[in-house]
Amino acid sequence: MTMDADALAAELRSYGISVEDLSVDEDALRVTYMTAFPGDTVHHPEIGRACNALIDLQEADRWEPTRVEATVERAPGDVLGRWHVEPEWFERLASYELSETEFSTRVVETIDHASETSTAEDAP
Repeated sequence: MTMDADALAAELRSYGISVEDLSVDEDALRVTYMTAFPGDTVHHPEIGRACNALIDLQEADRWEPTRVEATVERAPGDVLGRWHVEPEWFERLASYELSETEFSTRVVETIDHASETSTAEDAP
């Protein structure tokens, strides 16, 4: 089962994720959220809450895993970073082929901080 964007946004909000924008298509769930921790890096426990919301929906057969592409903002238009999750990671976690630690490590390794991106682009 695939939930619509409004229902997914409501579920993420119930886990403390301040969803600003969310879209779903056949390729991905794309979410932009306002972080509650506007420092220099993306807050890992906040990513965990977002992932846990989706894992719980998957376990309840309310969401079919798809690629998740998240943009984290400090303020509207002020991107802190981005991260993603591959659908296979959700599926392998559900079938116990991937541990929670391995799942988390894979997600954290995808984090792209805006300062890293802008520094690389600004370099000669």
